[in-house]
Amino acid sequence: MIEYQTEPARVIDEVISQNYALYNADCVKVAQGMPDNSLHFSVSSWPFGSLYSYTDAPEDFSNVGSHAQFFEGIDFLLKELYRAMMPGRIVVTHCMELPTTIERDGVIGIYDFPGDIIRAYQKHGFVQHCPRMAIWKDPLIAAVRTHALGLAHKQIVEDSARCRWGIPDTLIVMRKPGNNPEPVSHKPSGFSRWCGAPEDEPKAEKKSDPGKNKYSHHVWQKYASPVWFDIDPSDTLQRLSAREDGDSRHICPLQLTVIRRCIELWTNPGDIVFSPFAGIGSEGYVAIGEGRKFVGAELKHSYFRQMAANMAIAADSHSQVGLFDAETV
Repeated sequence: MIEYQTEPARVIDEVISQNYALYNADCVKVAQGMPDNSLHFSVSSWPFGSLYSYTDAPEDFSNVGSHAQFFEGIDFLLKELYRAMMPGRIVVTHCMELPTTIERDGVIGIYDFPGDIIRAYQKHGFVQHCPRMAIWKDPLIAAVRTHALGLAHKQIVEDSARCRWGIPDTLIVMRKPGNNPEPVSHKPSGFSRWCGAPEDEPKAEKKSDPGKNKYSHHVWQKYASPVWFDIDPSDTLQRLSAREDGDSRHICPLQLTVIRRCIELWTNPGDIVFSPFAGIGSEGYVAIGEGRKFVGAELKHSYFRQMAANMAIAADSHSQVGLFDAETV
């Protein structure tokens, strides 16, 4: 059974099953209960520093007055995450560069949030495994949604020195140093499927010989691109039911295809996937569907309730009979 030793007073609610463990609790406390070198993979969409606030809880990393305070809190999580990750394994963080404002920052510009995330991981011993991955977003949709003056066409007419291009989503991929004791294998011939829209799937024929399996080669070429152009921004779990009255805060939904590709690339069936900011359970929903185990921590109770419901749906839809060992932590 997947269960960790957390401080009882700090766990508000929990759901424990043979294939997942969900905690309505501070993610630092959950991580502290994890054994050394026990996690195979972690993927999450971080709170965007002090840009949004989800709860009034002092443990909430977004409930801060500055980015510096945000990273002071993150230090506690990354210390425990480094200890709990298996050597040679991967941690993926979904984020983006953040626009600054006169009211909040004193200047209009761009804050390199991904850069500070990388440096925070490196401070605790992680190494950067990949260049930053950009996930393309339509600048017109962003202009309509955010009302960013820098994206407006009228800014070109009035003063194009103040215009800017759109901000992509970013994936930060870090690795704990050391030899991976459980290699992630795609034997015998490489990739046998495509994680993405059917119309974008490579048309090459699949072969059993890895040297001749052009299908796998073409899939890998798409995955290895430094920009993913094919991610549907609406490919997320339905999240309206997770909102409370008057709650207008950003949930930071991570697209399911992005999670699925990362799990396909960097995990084996049965591996434990951890999300410290599990929200409504996107990472867990995909992990269970892909035959992995999942541990999720979420502080906001309404999101936790929706995550529990989503995970129950995933478990019902993707029965994993015999996959999970009751003795597994």
